[in-house]
Amino acid sequence: MTDEPNNKSSTWERDVLQKVLLESVNEQRKARRWGIAFKLMILAYIGIGLWMVADPFSVKTSVNSGSHTAVIDIAGPIADGADTNAETVMEGLKNAVEDHATKGVILRMNSPGGSPVQSAYLWEGIRQLKKDHSELPIVAVVADVCASGCYYIASAADSIYVNGSSVVGSIGVIMYSFGFVDAMNKMGIERRLLTAGEHKALLDPFSPVSEVEKSHIQQNVLNSIHIQFIQAVRQGRGDRLKESPDMFSGLVWTGEDGIKLGLVDSLGDVHSVAKNVIGAEKIVNFTPKERLIDRITTHIGTTLGLALQTAAGSAFNLR
Repeated sequence: MTDEPNNKSSTWERDVLQKVLLESVNEQRKARRWGIAFKLMILAYIGIGLWMVADPFSVKTSVNSGSHTAVIDIAGPIADGADTNAETVMEGLKNAVEDHATKGVILRMNSPGGSPVQSAYLWEGIRQLKKDHSELPIVAVVADVCASGCYYIASAADSIYVNGSSVVGSIGVIMYSFGFVDAMNKMGIERRLLTAGEHKALLDPFSPVSEVEKSHIQQNVLNSIHIQFIQAVRQGRGDRLKESPDMFSGLVWTGEDGIKLGLVDSLGDVHSVAKNVIGAEKIVNFTPKERLIDRITTHIGTTLGLALQTAAGSAFNLR
């Protein structure tokens, strides 16, 4: 009789011990599975990294035998760090003109504009290439829009071709900002701003507008850049321009009206210009393409920069 409780106790202890051991084994199995999965993920990341370093997404221009027309795309916003920037476009242009099979270059343009600095770099770069390769025509062909900074660049070309419904012009400079002073007063928000330098907080959107600072920006920045823009257009287009009081006011015109004003030369698209103007119907695109990893890191930096710029409250552009 006395052995029965002891037997029940030992049985219970064995059952508990078995459960503990089973749980321990299961935990070890789970740990091994997670360890294997983690190692596989690390190997996958390493493999993807090596694959990207091998540059699978860059486009190498392959040129077949015979003459061709080189095409360089200038599309979207023009800015340092954007898809269209001076360094990238000039890389494509230099590759195109140095290729012995290139009979002419088309700048295929579809942009509302952007950075005045990037536009000026490209204008100067195109003018220099024309001097170094005077026998090679460099022409611009406009798709939907070629305004502001885009037109700045196009004016450096030998000639500009458009569709009748294309939009061209907008020869002006813009700076935009916001003012939150009244909103802050209504919400009872106190602005605390410390600077070293009387005008360091230039056009701060949370402070009242200073007429002195406003005048400085207008006269010494916007007007100065505008004059440079106008001079570049006049130099590029020459006596083809039929200047009017509103030509440099920031207005835009259709392609047909642009022809009448001398802003552009004639109607045409990439294929008709390649065939009838340059004389090489075959088209080879020399626009450099970023690797995927470069595109991701660049766009992260650009997005952060634009966010900080927006937070600062102002920016100026040729658009």
